[in-house]
Amino acid sequence: MQENIQEYDKIKYAFYNAPLSLMSNWKLPFKMYIDACGKVLGAAIHKVQIVNEKPYEGPVCFISRKIKPTEDRYAESQMKCLSLAWALKKIHYYLYGSVFVVITDCNAVKSLLNMKTPNRHILRCQISIQEYRGNMNIVHQAGNIHKNADGLSRWG
Repeated sequence: MQENIQEYDKIKYAFYNAPLSLMSNWKLPFKMYIDACGKVLGAAIHKVQIVNEKPYEGPVCFISRKIKPTEDRYAESQMKCLSLAWALKKIHYYLYGSVFVVITDCNAVKSLLNMKTPNRHILRCQISIQEYRGNMNIVHQAGNIHKNADGLSRWG
């Protein structure tokens, strides 16, 4: 029982001592970290700010959801594309019209989204992110340093 209370106090402390929140400079890019692992999709949105004349990447929001039974059979790369499409739909109001970078630990996402003859799952993802194409840049980051959204996607 005492252990649970200590863990609860740690969580409370983390919420009350939240990361630095700043006024947005809309000229600087957003960063969206996406991941899918097992049965959960996760995304973390960060905004690049200038603090004390140095770039600072501050969190904006964190989202995750369990996958649906029909999505359970997707390949890993399809799950990452699904994570991107779902996150863009969920946080549309932050990213629409803004320049942003998508950071993923799956190198195939970029290729799948540019595929000429995709399967129906990838085609749906391509269609859903179509309006963001001009403002979005997809970057690969190795899995061992891609911990932001990775942690969210492992909670399920």
